[in-house]
Formats: sequence, structure tokens, C-alpha cells
Amino acid sequence: MTEENEISARLALLGLTDQKLNDVLKNKKLALALASIVRESGTETSIEDKSTASLLQSLGTATKDITDVSVIAARSLVTDAILTKKIKSIIQLEAAVAYIKATGEKANSADLDFAAGVGQEVTPEMIDKEVATYFAENSESITANRYKSIPGLMAGIKKLPALKWAPPAEVKKAIDIKLLEVLGPKDERDAPPKKTKKEKAASASDAVVVEEPKAARNMFAEGFLGDLHKPGGNAQIKPELMKEHLKATNGIVVTRFPPEPNGFLHIGHSKAIAVNFGYAKYHKGICYLRYDDTNPEAEEERYFSAILEIVKWLGYTPYKITYSSDHFQRLYDLGEDLIRRDKGYVCFCTPEQMHEHRGGDSGGTRVPCEHRSKPIEQSLEEFRAMRDGKYSPGKATMRMKMDLADPNPQMWDLVAYRVLNAPHHRTGDKWKIYPTYDFTHCLCDSFENISHSLCTTEFYLSRQSYEWLCDALELYKPAQREYGRLNITGTIMSKRKIARLVREGYVSDWDDPRLFTLVAIRRRGVPPEAILSFVNELGVTTSNSNIQVTRFETSIRRYLEDHTPRLMLIPDPVLLILDNLPDEHVEEISLPYKPGAPELGEHNVPFTKRIYIDRSDFREQDSEDYFRLAPGKSVGLLKVPYTVRVTSFSKDESGKVTEIHAVYENDKKIKPKTYIQWVADSPAHNSPVNISEVRMFNRLFLSENPESNPEGFIADINPNSMDLFKDAVIEVGFDDFQKKSVKEGSGPESMRFQALRVGYFCIDREATEDRVVLNRIVTLKEDSGKSSG
Repeated sequence: MTEENEISARLALLGLTDQKLNDVLKNKKLALALASIVRESGTETSIEDKSTASLLQSLGTATKDITDVSVIAARSLVTDAILTKKIKSIIQLEAAVAYIKATGEKANSADLDFAAGVGQEVTPEMIDKEVATYFAENSESITANRYKSIPGLMAGIKKLPALKWAPPAEVKKAIDIKLLEVLGPKDERDAPPKKTKKEKAASASDAVVVEEPKAARNMFAEGFLGDLHKPGGNAQIKPELMKEHLKATNGIVVTRFPPEPNGFLHIGHSKAIAVNFGYAKYHKGICYLRYDDTNPEAEEERYFSAILEIVKWLGYTPYKITYSSDHFQRLYDLGEDLIRRDKGYVCFCTPEQMHEHRGGDSGGTRVPCEHRSKPIEQSLEEFRAMRDGKYSPGKATMRMKMDLADPNPQMWDLVAYRVLNAPHHRTGDKWKIYPTYDFTHCLCDSFENISHSLCTTEFYLSRQSYEWLCDALELYKPAQREYGRLNITGTIMSKRKIARLVREGYVSDWDDPRLFTLVAIRRRGVPPEAILSFVNELGVTTSNSNIQVTRFETSIRRYLEDHTPRLMLIPDPVLLILDNLPDEHVEEISLPYKPGAPELGEHNVPFTKRIYIDRSDFREQDSEDYFRLAPGKSVGLLKVPYTVRVTSFSKDESGKVTEIHAVYENDKKIKPKTYIQWVADSPAHNSPVNISEVRMFNRLFLSENPESNPEGFIADINPNSMDLFKDAVIEVGFDDFQKKSVKEGSGPESMRFQALRVGYFCIDREATEDRVVLNRIVTLKEDSGKSSG
């Protein structure tokens, strides 16, 4: 084995993807360091624990430039500490590396453990205690600076000796909770100062400088997509194949989006849709929607419908809707053609035998199966027998005769056809055999004259087999190119695992707004334009994008801020009576649907003696750090000229406040420290509008990686993933705007609005004329203590 092959073999034990492995091999220092670390570990099998493998990779990065042999020798202590789970975090790893750099040959396990905090566990209770103490000792500055103090708070608390080894995420969580407890939600005092233009006296020497507006990012004109070949730029085994292709397409860009109709699309597919349809549209080309319907055992009609609906919802119209099954006869004929060319054969090996022939678990020497060298006519006869139903599922397959000596597993005689006794939704019982993805995909691309076959990097190794098959059959060969997937952390997107969540009742269905299927995201009210904008912001590269859900939410908020009206919603109402106003008192207050957007119009809301406020905006006892309603305190009402001051309140037997009495301070002008929303109780004005249910969604899972939970992803489910309010009220502008805002042909979720101080909302599909149901899309940017996950 050559040195390079030995290094590759060792690196493979770290569980690196093929793309990552190629990247590492380009960095000789890092490759050598990682290979040495694997050798130090003594392991001969793949390291299954992803956390352990990741820490070992980080150790390689941290030590690749070290030349001191004594430090390199001491590195094995760190490797052992990672493998034995003593070192569990990057913070510990950094401390361990610093220790061996400082001590070299004097390093020992006991001192390393101490330096890296091994065994020094910090519990959530300890974190809460330290944070509370720090807040108490610095209460004056925290109260004065409010949320502006966050950077200093984070830095100060992280330096506390007792929290040196505390998980940073847990520390931040404790700080956020304490801030919300002490300061309450952000209000006007926390808004950034408005920028004012400084006026300058003009002079003859002043030059007028006009700045060009910054061009918006365009993922189709830069990066991966910007560097793609022009139509006709993909070489062919025969020149006439390209001439025929260009004649058929007139030289335009032709792409396709080829989903398997075996489940609902998720957020990652939005990138694939945007890339394929968007790239064709940008270049004035065409894009097919092709259903890869070659596995009738897993396909259902509802998936076909849902996929097309989502593509249209995202704003794209397929040039044509096609199916792999359109070509079943042609594909079969090409299967026979492949055998005639002595590049295909019928195999009777079991899956286990195939695995062993391909080198088994150890990746050893590959050997051809006994059926590979049979006569062409015999394989043709057996292939036709497969077609005619002579063999039961699993007994026979048709395989491609590729190159077993090639290092790429995609060249190890892939299966082209398998036997399935399953009726097909379009072809019925006609076929007893069905082609595999590896056989079908490139050929259907060829049939449809695809100029750019764009797919994710998990198919990088498949490019070689894709091109091999087209060349073997001497067909036009599209150019496959691979871009990085889009993944959102904090959730799961496995169809099998989502099915379990639905089946066991953890979510209501595949469109439960807490999921990240596209039907769920749509139901939750996320605008399709916001999704496309998000994908465009990320751009398209060959690296996978593992994006935190908070970044996705930020992009959604940015869009909603510019495109939604503002209304006053009270999720948990309590009646407030202004005793010094007459019973018949009514003021008409004119409110814009959105300040600064006159095109959205205005509406009138009544202000009366009886109004509803949210229960969270009242406390029975006041405190210095609380700025909303409490006995004796003056507070502003949004868009109302005077403040109100609580004089008394009453409670029911359970201790719940049922009614608050106050005075309307219209005899003096008081500048309040905060404003709260309200809704009038005025039957004559049909106010309030009653809301049957307000659903506020939080994260479905507790951690960024639910599947890393030792007890499984189900154990990571957040028990408080939805807050339900059944007595909410909203102002009268809701009815008026609802009538004119729901787009024709769109679902109820197209009625979106910002509920002041609460979040962004839409109408749920379960709503009726008599029963209004609202879904929170995302929280407001100011709600730092919450997440709409």
C-alpha cells in the first residue's frame, strides 16, 4: 500500500465524507496529522461516535503545524482522553493542547486531566446560582444599561472560575432567562438610537459624491452556479451527440427537478427547487418537474400532488411534468442493449454476497461474482425471464459490468434492475422489474436533453457512474454537477423519523407547523418569497450549509417586517375599566395598517371605558425594574394620547385576576416608560374580534442535534413546543384586512400580520368563518428570550 493510500485508509476511519476527505488530502500537514492521530488511537475500525470523530479532527487541525517531537509524542495523551470520553468539548480540547504545548515530554495523564477540566462537571443548578450571584452584584449597571449590557455580561460571567468548564450554550441560556426575569421583554428603551444626518455648510470645494446602490446578491451569477459551463460545453464520447442535443434544445439551458414521490419535501428541497428552476429561469431556459417514480412500494398519489403544489407555491411553473415511468420500455430496451455490449449481466448473488464481493466491511479486495462472465445470450435470456416474472424479489438482479478495480464504490457493478412484485400507479401490473436510480437518472436526463444535471454533493461519487453509463450506451451525456445541501439544525428531516412522530402523536401530521417539511412551513405562514430570499442569501457552493434555525427566522422576519400590516392582539385578555370615563365614552382612533406604508391604508378602532389588556402586562406588586401596569403606576396605551393608572383589581377564588380598575389620566401629560397594546370592549363597533385559538410554536426539540441524544431523538422532544391560547381577542382592523388580503387561489396562511409586541401571525387552515385560528410564524426580533423554532 502506498503512503497516500495508507493515509486515505486511516482518514476514512474518522467518518469523513468523500468531499471532506478530498479536501483534507489537499492539505498535506492536516492529512499527516490526522493519520498520525488515528494511528495513535490504535483503532482499526471506523469511529462510529460522531462527537469523538469530530474532536479527533479538531485535534488534528490544532496540532498540524507543531514540529516539536516531544509535543507530538504527548499528543497521544489527548487522543486517549478523547477516546475514553474524558475530553468532551472543544473548550477542554483547547486547554489540553495548550497543556501539551507548554509541557512537552513532561506531560502526564493526571496533569492533563486537571488542565482540561476532566471530571469537573458544572450542573445547570451551579450555572443558575453563579449567574444569579453575578446579577445581584451588578444589578445597578444591568438595570441602567438594560439589554445593552449583554456583551459585557456574557464576557464577565464566562470568566467566573466556577464556570470555566460550563457548556457555553447553557451559560447563555441561563443569562437570557435571568435577563427576561429582571428586565422583562425589550421595549422602546432598548431600541437602537435613530441615526441623524449631520448638516454641513456647503462650499464651492464640496464635491457631490453619489454612491452606487449595492447590488443584491444573485446566486445564479456568482459562485458555484456562476461558474457552470454554457450549454454545449460538456464533452461527449461522439461529437455528433452534442450536435443533436443542441439542435433539439436550440442551445438553451435545460434543467430538471427530480424528486422521489415517496414523502413530503422538506426545507432542504427548497434549495434544490430554487437552484434547478431558478437557474433555468435566470438563463431564459426551461426546467422539467420529473417524478422519479421507480419504487412503487413507497410511492403514493398524495406525494405527487403535494410536490407539484409546493413547486407552484414557491413561484415556479414546470416546462413539462414528466415521469421516469414514461420511459420504462425504453429503459428496458437499453438494459438489453447494455447486456449485448457485454456491459451488463444478470446476477443471482444475495445482498450479503454482493457486499462481500465488494470488499466487505473492511474494504478489502474486490472480486467479481461467478455470474459476471456468463455468455451474453444467457444473461439476455435471464433478463427477459426477470421481466416475465420468473424470479421472485431478491432472487435476481441485472447489474452493470463496470470496473471493480476502480477506487470509487460507484463503479463496483451497480444494480440496474431488481424484481418487485408491486403494481405501479401509472403502469399497473405491466412490469415485474423496475430500474434503479443509478440506471434511470442519467438516462432520463439524456432523453430530456438536460444541459445541467444539478444535484447535491452526496451524489459526487455517482458522477463517474452517471457518465460511464451514458458513454457505455453511446447516448448524449448531460453534465452532472454537485452543490452543497441545505440543512437546518435543531430539527429532523428524515422521512422515516417524521413518520414516527406523526404515527405516535407527537405532531398532528406532516404539515404540523413545528416541523420543517415545506407543507408545514407553508401552514405556519412562512412566505415563499422569504424562503427564496433565504436561499439566495446563503448562496450556492460545494459545501453543505448547516444553518441554525435562528438565522432562518431572521430572514423570515426581515421579509415580514416589510410586507405585513400591524394589529393589536391580546392572547390572554383581562378586562381593564377606566372608572373616570362615562359608560358611553367612545373615541375613534385612526391607525395605519403599517406606519410609512400608506398603500396599505388606515382603519379606525374605538377607545372606550372598557378595554382588554394582556395578563402578562399586569403585576399585582410593583418593582423598580418593572415598567408595565401595576397598582399606582402610569403606563401608556399604544396610540392613545394619555396614560392609565391602576387603582384596584379583583380576583376569583383561584387567585386569578379577573378585572382591573384604573383612571384615564387625561388631566395631565405624563411621559410613560413603556406602552402596552389593548383592544376595546365595544359591541357597537364589533370589538373585540374573538379568536378561538392562538397557537404559539416553540422549538419541537431541545437541542441543536436531536439525534445526538443518547436516548434517541424522541427523548429530545420539547414538552413545551406549543403554547395555546383559547380566549384571545384582536382589534376590529383584523376583519377588514382579512377580506382584502387573502390572495385568490392562496391558502388562508397568505393573510399575515404583525401582532404588536407579540409576533408575526397567519390564519391556520383549520379556521372557519365562525372559528378563527392563528399560528405564530416567528416571534418579534425583540423577543430574545423566546424562539418560535
